[in-house]
Amino acid sequence: MIKLSHVTKQYDISGEVFKALDDVSLEIKKGEYTAILGPSGSGKSTLMHIMGLLDNPTKGTISINNRDISKYSDNELSNARNEFIGFVFQQFNLINKLTIMENIILPTIYARRTLTFNPKDRAMELIQKFGLSGKEKSFPNKISGGQQQRVSIARALIMQPEVILADEPTGNLDTKNGDAILDLVEKLNKEDNVTVVVITHEQDVADRTRRKLYIRDGKLFTSKK
Repeated sequence: MIKLSHVTKQYDISGEVFKALDDVSLEIKKGEYTAILGPSGSGKSTLMHIMGLLDNPTKGTISINNRDISKYSDNELSNARNEFIGFVFQQFNLINKLTIMENIILPTIYARRTLTFNPKDRAMELIQKFGLSGKEKSFPNKISGGQQQRVSIARALIMQPEVILADEPTGNLDTKNGDAILDLVEKLNKEDNVTVVVITHEQDVADRTRRKLYIRDGKLFTSKK
């Protein structure tokens, strides 16, 4: 599904080379529920940006469903992100001037393909599924943090992506709401077979997944170092 082969991401900072990722090879298969665990500055957010087609590697290759994306144009990359990957962020990244319904259907506005579903109907299904009924006309700053994260997950799912990339999805939530969000993500993986990759620095969050990988100093490990 997603395969990184010998990926390096480096920056030239004041004449010195800094490797945010160092020769990383990784494969995420369909239906997996994986955590990538590492401390601040370990390279995990850079890895998510590479996996999410938000950034390009300095070296190495990335393939999506056995297609090398290095030959993709900017438009093709944008389309792949929009249709193949759903993002969930720690900061929610909702637009306060848009209603909950409008936030959820936003990705459909940028779709380049003909949709096989009605965006508002699909959004309402997600609103009901995630316990947000009655909130569709509310604005993000008028609902709780836990509800905002549910909205962001609904937005990530609106295009029916194959993969969800969640960057510290419980980072701005208390324990109760954080556990509820992880329950929801786990249910999506088990019942809907959505592939999920969680980027986190919290061991207890990683322990909820079925596969754990560790990153430190830009290098990826299968066991804790």
